[in-house]
Amino acid sequence: MAGVAANIGMMDGAYFVGRSEILSWINATLQLKLTRVEEAASGAIQCQMMDMTHLGVVPMHKVNFEAKTEYDMIQNYKILQEVFNKLKIDKHIEVNKLVKGRPLDNLEFLQWLKRYCDSVNGGIMNENYDPVERRCKGAKERNPKCSQKGSKSLQTNNFPGIGSDDRTGTNNFGPKQGKAVSMSSGADSLVQIRELSEQISKLKVSAEQLEKERDFYYAKLRDIEILCQSPEIEQLPLAEAVRKILYAADAKESALVEAQEFISRSMNAGREVEYDLE
Repeated sequence: MAGVAANIGMMDGAYFVGRSEILSWINATLQLKLTRVEEAASGAIQCQMMDMTHLGVVPMHKVNFEAKTEYDMIQNYKILQEVFNKLKIDKHIEVNKLVKGRPLDNLEFLQWLKRYCDSVNGGIMNENYDPVERRCKGAKERNPKCSQKGSKSLQTNNFPGIGSDDRTGTNNFGPKQGKAVSMSSGADSLVQIRELSEQISKLKVSAEQLEKERDFYYAKLRDIEILCQSPEIEQLPLAEAVRKILYAADAKESALVEAQEFISRSMNAGREVEYDLE
């Protein structure tokens, strides 16, 4: 298993698996409904994937599927790293990057995880594995009073002021006016919720389009980089000039001028050599 992990390099085909395929794999395997890879930033999904691949190795009762803070997420990744160590998997988890919820960092880690799981189980899901039951069982062992807390929290969401006044008749508005005010405020809240939901939907669509556009151009640049590294042309001035643009570290200044000057010098040097041969 350690050898499998070590053989998954950055140029492995695993890192060319798309976001949609990764999400489909997670959702189908664990019976979830993720729409973004960032939703896996808590580390809980990765833990359960390892639980499915190596049943009984992951202490599921310690995995927090409700982790929202970085502290809680880090605890999940600690569990995952311990599992890696137990299985002698030579893989360092860059926790500080993953808990920030950055799409690319989480995508790369999930790509690696899919490649690893597929290499162990041949890409075949264990039909006897019930992901929902494993999650529920782990949650109950970790917090046996969670159902009671849920019911109490629902009770506290009532409106005691309006309710008590309606029963006693001591509020200034009277029972009927109190209900009218409550219905009016509730309708306003619903309108605001709808407007915010529409804004969120638009932002999600815009973000997805930007991500697709970014991935498209990144793939093009990667193709150009691979082409310039091919032995047939890597020594040509044009290929070197393209690499100068690709690898430019300063984002404030364009590397185009430097690349053009490099091509000019190379061409002038080539002419001088031709004159000398003549």
